[in-house]
Amino acid sequence: MSDINAEVHKAHEVISNGGIILYPTDTVWGIGCDATNPEAVAKIYKLKKRAESQSMIVLMNGEKMMYNVFKEIPEVAWQLLDLSEKPTTLILDNPRNVAPNIIAEDKSLGVRIVKEPFCFKLLERMKKPLVSTSANISGQPTPKIFKEISPEIINGVDYVVNLQHDKIAGKPSTIIKLTNDAQVKIIRK
Repeated sequence: MSDINAEVHKAHEVISNGGIILYPTDTVWGIGCDATNPEAVAKIYKLKKRAESQSMIVLMNGEKMMYNVFKEIPEVAWQLLDLSEKPTTLILDNPRNVAPNIIAEDKSLGVRIVKEPFCFKLLERMKKPLVSTSANISGQPTPKIFKEISPEIINGVDYVVNLQHDKIAGKPSTIIKLTNDAQVKIIRK
């Protein structure tokens, strides 16, 4: 097993050069890149054979990064994050300072704050949001463990993070859409 700091260093190097990585998140295995780099985001859409109209989520490591991307964050967002017992993705309105091709057609963006050590440290190093989308071809089942990830995905990324993988929850996050006019909609439990 590789050292977490060494893996953060390697992943950061690849991402800084516009590459895409395969990495363990707090939920399932993800494909990621710098969420501010439209070319890198386009590589992920191409690898997943996914229409750009199907937006992807981004991971962040705290309040400072959230406010860099969203000028307005409804108070209920913080309450939901504080009360959540499992990883929760919030879809918020009017993101900025991210690649335009990661923003949904309704001008929203899904975001999850992570505490998982690898992702947290990588985000700390990047100082930018990290794209996170399940490690599968669009329309295929989400792999729950590393060995379920197709060779096409593994061979299609620029770097596969080499960390212990059996501690991943194996379940996608809860998704809740919050609009600036205080509407709340649960997308996935």
